[in-house]
Amino acid sequence: MQKALNGQLNKEFHSAYIYLGIAAYAASEGFNGCAKWFHTQYQEETTHAMKLYRYLEDQGAQIKLHDIEAFNVKNDKSIVELFEMALEHEQLMTKWLNDLSDMAMQEKDHATYKLMQWYVDEQVEEEALFGEIIDKFKIVGSDGYGLYSIDKELGARVFVDPTVEA
Repeated sequence: MQKALNGQLNKEFHSAYIYLGIAAYAASEGFNGCAKWFHTQYQEETTHAMKLYRYLEDQGAQIKLHDIEAFNVKNDKSIVELFEMALEHEQLMTKWLNDLSDMAMQEKDHATYKLMQWYVDEQVEEEALFGEIIDKFKIVGSDGYGLYSIDKELGARVFVDPTVEA
């Protein structure tokens, strides 16, 4: 279980790195609101990683951090393609987290299973959010005012640490 959790920890940090790369690309394409939104997503993913890091620490596990693979967006991606790419990534994260939850259940590791349920619930929200944004972009298509409006709306996102209970 420790090895699998360390693997997920590194996936969470890589996820943050992916969103930082997408933020940089969105800014270079003039979508500053989307860039801010993805930067906020980067912050959120970092908190996800740190929640897992602290759990491993509390369990007395040895933490192993790996190199983070470079991430760059290929040129000529539309803004909707960026969000579709991000949704695909979130779906992969969901699969990995479900697999970890299954493993914890099989090993009767109740503490880890409880932790994984937080991540599973978070993933439901993440996928729904990306889906809603993609739908908005598809509705406006290439309409400049529509794209501007959505970009402006996304730029209003403020980071709220999801690991802190309200």
